[in-house]
Amino acid sequence: MRYVFLALFAAVSLVHLYHSWLDVTKKRRMTKWALLLLLLGYYLTSTSTFSPLLIAALLCSWLGDVLLMPSGNGWFVSGGISFLAAHVLFVLLYLGQVDFAAVNWLIAVPVALVYIAAVTVILALLKKETPKPMFVPMFLYLLMNGAMNVFALMQLLTNPCAGAAVAYLGAILFFVSDSTLYLNKYYKKKQIVPKKHFTIMLTYLLGEFLIVQGMLMLGL
Repeated sequence: MRYVFLALFAAVSLVHLYHSWLDVTKKRRMTKWALLLLLLGYYLTSTSTFSPLLIAALLCSWLGDVLLMPSGNGWFVSGGISFLAAHVLFVLLYLGQVDFAAVNWLIAVPVALVYIAAVTVILALLKKETPKPMFVPMFLYLLMNGAMNVFALMQLLTNPCAGAAVAYLGAILFFVSDSTLYLNKYYKKKQIVPKKHFTIMLTYLLGEFLIVQGMLMLGL
């Protein structure tokens, strides 16, 4: 059954990405609501040791997808809150796999600083165009995504294996997706991201899938 869900997730993702490439909003919305539910189905049929944190993170991501479908800053904020909750849950998930005594801080700390610098640069580029009430929440959200990435890295440093590496790659792609979304929405030069919806969704879907696959490889 797991391969049925995997095949459905891949097929619906390809359809969604095709319409994202063509930038057909109505048809993108027809498939977007199903993507994370199919990924969740793949996870639930691939393991007998379910992680409530991973399930909750995927459901929050699904809700974020749904809330981001309508236009408007209110919906954008609502979707952001849901994805913020997903990132917190991912952090808690990785935290359970981290042995702080085994973390190489000479790697973890510089990488954390790189994420902080990247977030700062991205938001600096967007400051003039971003509505003032949204600027700080957006900064904190992207910073939480960076924190999620750092904890995924610490999981890898604690347990250097293929599963942890796959999960960290997924976290990186999630960060790229969110950064691209911000630049697409608020940067003054609207064409800074080529094929914007396609780029955002490709990195997002691959990111979520690789996180799930990595955690399955780790036995969660």
